[in-house]
Amino acid sequence: MSLGAVFLSSMATGVLTEAEVSWIADHQAGFNRHEAAVALRLGRLLDEGTINLGCRLG
Repeated sequence: MSLGAVFLSSMATGVLTEAEVSWIADHQAGFNRHEAAVALRLGRLLDEGTINLGCRLG
């Protein structure tokens, strides 16, 4: 899993899964500056309701 893939799938579906949030939290210490900015953007999108916390149905 990569942060870019998580970001793109979240933007495409409007959903961020709990597993993805957990993965981001576990790996945030190793993020470079750009990745940290993307993680912050995902958090802001969650806060404003653009992206919802949930599950994706296949």
